[in-house]
Amino acid sequence: MGAKHESRSSSTGGSVGGATGGPTGGSAGGSGSGSPGGPAGGSKDADRRIGRRALIVGGTAAAVGTAVLARDELARLWWRVPGVERPREEGVVDYAGARWVAASDENWRRADRPDDFGVDMVIVHVTQGSFESAVRAFQDPGHKAATHYIVGQDGRVTQMVRELDVAYQAGNRDYNERSVGIEHEGFVDRPQDLTDEMYAASARLTAGICARYDIPLDREHIIGHVQVPGTDHTDPGPHWDWDRYMKLVRRAATSAPSGGPTSGPSGGPSRSGA
Repeated sequence: MGAKHESRSSSTGGSVGGATGGPTGGSAGGSGSGSPGGPAGGSKDADRRIGRRALIVGGTAAAVGTAVLARDELARLWWRVPGVERPREEGVVDYAGARWVAASDENWRRADRPDDFGVDMVIVHVTQGSFESAVRAFQDPGHKAATHYIVGQDGRVTQMVRELDVAYQAGNRDYNERSVGIEHEGFVDRPQDLTDEMYAASARLTAGICARYDIPLDREHIIGHVQVPGTDHTDPGPHWDWDRYMKLVRRAATSAPSGGPTSGPSGGPSRSGA
């Protein structure tokens, strides 16, 4: 396991590994700067975003001579003001086949995607450990990393970060902000870990994500962690069958599988307890 925390430079690698991780690890182990409570993240990051948006809004409103645009923009950003939190409904998932288990608040950043950051990518990871160890890692506030979903070898899907939020998964700030991350149970050097059930469940999940955000079903937009610039990860590894996976994703996109996606990126009506 070895998820990278996003860095302010958008390309920091950092260490890999975790309790069961290693140098070719996936996304559940690693650390870095920029945590919500740390010196490189949190309030500074929020101040940067609010300040940038405020300048854009102020300048545009003055240019057009109206307060309508500024009012609409501020209405979207009100929840970023210190002490204000965007309303969330506990237990709501973005994918109807998923079970909700919340990651630690230290391992992701609140956002309002795709309104503030467009989503145009799915990133595939391998845990370098068991399903349970990945869940524990993402619940650990000291881990500083998480993905949105974990898919087990038996096909079960757990969601730990909402799609509208930014998960610290890829070790690259830009990629974190524009992607949904999916962790897969297993080790990169054990092809037997990549089961039929896992491939099928993950393909349905990815097809649903791509449908929600109009993401093209190609290898430029559905990528492995190894393809993220500035990181030293190799997952999903040489045994991940991309041809097979992409065929399954495209097939799922043209069918109506059970346990499919909900109606929107904010969670919709689907609900699952922790």
